[in-house]
Amino acid sequence: MSPPLKSGSLRRRTIVAVVVLVALLLVVLSVVVDVALGARLRGQIEERLRDRAAAAASLVGTVDDADLAERLSDQGLAVRIVGASGDSVVAGPSPEQLRDAPPGGPGGPGAGPAARSTPQPTASSDVSVVASEVTGDDDLVTLRSTLSDGSTLTLTASAAGIGDTLAQVRWIMALSSIGVLVLAAGAVTLVVRRSLRPLDQVSRVARAIGSGERQRRLHPTRSDTEIGRVATALDDMLDDVVGAEQAARDAEQRLRAFLSDAAHELRTPVAGIRAAADTLVRADLDGPEREMLAAHVAREAARASRLVDDLLTMARVDRGLELSRAALDLRSLVEAEVHRVPLVHPSLRVRALLPDAAVPVHADLDRLAQVLSNLVENASRATGRTGHVTLAVSTRGEDAVVSVADDGPGVAPADRERIFERLVRLDAARAASGGVGLGLPIARGIARAHGGDVRCVDTEHGARFEVTLPLQG
Repeated sequence: MSPPLKSGSLRRRTIVAVVVLVALLLVVLSVVVDVALGARLRGQIEERLRDRAAAAASLVGTVDDADLAERLSDQGLAVRIVGASGDSVVAGPSPEQLRDAPPGGPGGPGAGPAARSTPQPTASSDVSVVASEVTGDDDLVTLRSTLSDGSTLTLTASAAGIGDTLAQVRWIMALSSIGVLVLAAGAVTLVVRRSLRPLDQVSRVARAIGSGERQRRLHPTRSDTEIGRVATALDDMLDDVVGAEQAARDAEQRLRAFLSDAAHELRTPVAGIRAAADTLVRADLDGPEREMLAAHVAREAARASRLVDDLLTMARVDRGLELSRAALDLRSLVEAEVHRVPLVHPSLRVRALLPDAAVPVHADLDRLAQVLSNLVENASRATGRTGHVTLAVSTRGEDAVVSVADDGPGVAPADRERIFERLVRLDAARAASGGVGLGLPIARGIARAHGGDVRCVDTEHGARFEVTLPLQG
């Protein structure tokens, strides 16, 4: 038993999945922007500190350390200069004051008088920065530079503005993301609703077919898409269902016709037997008349018996025949049939074409004799019981072939397969005899039970039936 189909809303799941995906992308984008912008702002502060350190180094020796420190501190930096002799000069706010200062207040890297914003290098100093080290935390950035004359310059700037800038950017990103999600949800809803519209059409067509419109189909414009494949599969399934329904109706109609024909065929001999029996009982008949009525009773009884036998044989074919297989030569089977035919059809001219070598098969002798008898009886009816019938035995590859050919009117190509359907009688056959159309289906059923087949093949004159059976060994 297959598991139940999950039938949740495809529209809702698609919309939710797309919105969640967009939300995840926006979160990732926000994180990337936050990290990149923070690193960029911090890098700008470090770059400014390096520029000021390089400018200050160029002034060493031309400006005393106290004046240099004062100039640097006017830019909102905490400055510490340690000379080569160990003397130190400190100017500007302390790192703790920078940490506690309000954002944008004294301590930012751009604060201070504009006239003294950046120490200007001169050409008279040969001192330069030989090593730098950047340290700090979320609130401070410290650059410790070692100069070529052995002195050390430490510059500390506030980084509090970075956090405020990032906070503003985060709010902007959050509000923008919400707007983007709302727009994305609306757009996806419209797109999904339009994309799934063909499924609504599939549902309408299915309901219409269920209500009786069996000829409704989807006819997709493209069969290589998802919806196209579903629509094509549904159309194929509907064709199969309608075909099976029609086949069932045809079979039911044939069954009804068969029951009617069988009842009619049985009624005819039974009526004849009853009339003859009544005559024998009520009339005082002697001699030839009594013998004629007795012969009529026997003939009609045999006719009814054949019909009943055919019905039972067809039922056994459907259920599966039990075969009593034995090794036999098809030539002897055909010879026996050739000797039997003059006894039942004296006016029918029969001949056999047999090979010199044996044609061995492993089969049920009685059932194969029934196949040949049915085919010869069919040829006899087709020729008015006065024609020519030829039985031939041959081999074809790994198969043995027995053919039965007559010089009757033949079978139209369109009917060569239909005549093997049970209960089918062609007009010529119907006019020639009272058979109910079971002889050929029984012959094919027996042959197929042996692993072979019976077919009506093309021929120049009359009709030709071939029985194929696997060769033994």
